[in-house]
Amino acid sequence: MITDTHTHLYSEQFDEDRHEVIQRSIDAGVTRFFIPAIDSEYTQSMLDLEAAYPENIFLMMGLHPTHVKENVEEELALIKEWIDKRTFYAIGEIGMDLYWDQTYLKEQQYAFRTQIQWAKERKMPINIHCRNAFDEVFEILKEEKSEDLFGIFHCFTGNLEQAKQAVSLNMKLGIGGVVTFKNGKIDKFLNEIPLSEIVLETDAPYLAPTPYRGKRNESSYLTNVIGKLVDIYGLPFDEIARITTENSKAIFKI
Repeated sequence: MITDTHTHLYSEQFDEDRHEVIQRSIDAGVTRFFIPAIDSEYTQSMLDLEAAYPENIFLMMGLHPTHVKENVEEELALIKEWIDKRTFYAIGEIGMDLYWDQTYLKEQQYAFRTQIQWAKERKMPINIHCRNAFDEVFEILKEEKSEDLFGIFHCFTGNLEQAKQAVSLNMKLGIGGVVTFKNGKIDKFLNEIPLSEIVLETDAPYLAPTPYRGKRNESSYLTNVIGKLVDIYGLPFDEIARITTENSKAIFKI
């Protein structure tokens, strides 16, 4: 059993062949798909996906940092309403993104902190998006640190020191296609992070692993990511699949 801890299967990029993509993944052994939220515009698509595949699809709820705008209070109110009335398996994806735009820096910090606090109150994991914002993310994580704060550092692309810092803050590292890139860098030190601190993800349809880089990503390509981890950790394919799925169960409690 292989677990994709982060895949946007409701994306418009899958509208023409979503069923085929999911079936290919299941045939490849990827049978658990954890679905991060972006904003309220995608909520119905996520619910429809869950209804179609209730045994395989597990939803998160949250406000993505690149979608934090002047209507942040309205979006957060909708998230609060949803997490109060039904089960979600994480608050995510949440965090900070200063790559594209820094206009809403304060709003991003506010949204990140607010959603962390909701997760702590409910003893739910968080799923962190971080781009060009390691210092800002770590600052808030340290201030909010507690036994009830845990989760996944999605699409981890930092250095060894940042990886160790994330782990020390009760975060597993989400490892996907980047580990297969020649310039991805994380493959150079990942063996210094115990496999017990790793979960697998695709971030599909983005960041497809080699040899599919530049094409649409899908969850079946996690087998390529595991293949790279076989080289890094020197463990059999099935053992890496087993350990990383067990790690995901410890986070999502399912």
